[in-house]
Amino acid sequence: MLELAILGFLYDTPLHGYVLRRHIAALTGHVRPVAESTLYPAIKRLEKAGLLARATEPGAVAAPRHVLTLTDEGRRELRRRLAEPGQREITDENQWFTLLAFLRHLDDPEAQAAVLRRRLAFLEEPSSFFYDGDRPLPAEEMTDPFRRGVLTIARATSRAELAWLRDTLTSLGGVGR
Repeated sequence: MLELAILGFLYDTPLHGYVLRRHIAALTGHVRPVAESTLYPAIKRLEKAGLLARATEPGAVAAPRHVLTLTDEGRRELRRRLAEPGQREITDENQWFTLLAFLRHLDDPEAQAAVLRRRLAFLEEPSSFFYDGDRPLPAEEMTDPFRRGVLTIARATSRAELAWLRDTLTSLGGVGR
């Protein structure tokens, strides 16, 4: 998720490391704050893999600043990751939102639709946070008001996302029906 966010934000524009960290925190920070001890090793891995480059420019006041830029290989890698997300990137809400934030960089509407259809299929499967054996329990069967709340909120969120997915698939020109 972190590497995808780094590649996605740098696809838009070159950034200084601290600005990149702020962007990532705005996208995922409420769920998974990004520490420097996590971000900078990830940047170094991507740089070593040839996916991004670092340039030094003079600092406004003191030390020089490092600007990170996506390489052509980094652009290809981002598009590959967007077109071929892992199952967790489809099923884990936080990873899904990170993927979704950059899906516009995948410039093939059919490839975008394929990713959206995977998420749609996942959301259309019956599921719950709570089960009676193998049977998912609906909110209406919950006597615990807090568990009922979890299911009620999740259902509303899922309905909104399902409607958005269907509308967006239609707006992509009906591709992949």
